[in-house]
Amino acid sequence: MSQSSPVEIIANDAGVPLAYIVDPHWLPSETTFMTPGDFSLQMGMIVYGAGQGIPAHVHLPITRQVEGTNECIVVRKGRCRVTIYDSGRNFVAERDLEEGAIILLLGGGHGFHLYEDTVLFEVKQGPYAGNKDKERF
Repeated sequence: MSQSSPVEIIANDAGVPLAYIVDPHWLPSETTFMTPGDFSLQMGMIVYGAGQGIPAHVHLPITRQVEGTNECIVVRKGRCRVTIYDSGRNFVAERDLEEGAIILLLGGGHGFHLYEDTVLFEVKQGPYAGNKDKERF
């Protein structure tokens, strides 16, 4: 991760983002969304002061069309290495992730190597489609 940005964007050769990696130590002083507004899975740090609140609300049943599966993974415990590939299964990058790191996987392929006992918290679009959902390589 560069010193100037708490978020590293890993892209393919055409500049299409494949992953956003958030520094595990970054705590912004104001609400900051890292992803553009047109992404099918939004990622941001929401910041409130003591005594503030979020009014009770419901999310309206609007229809969204999503192609593919994005995943947001938080390293809750342990350390791992993520390997990122483009849609042609070509190696793009490897990064070590420590406890507290967040990665948003947007496209292409990826794999993980676990250095130690590790717990990953994952959020993705569902429902999970079993063998139709992914192809291993």
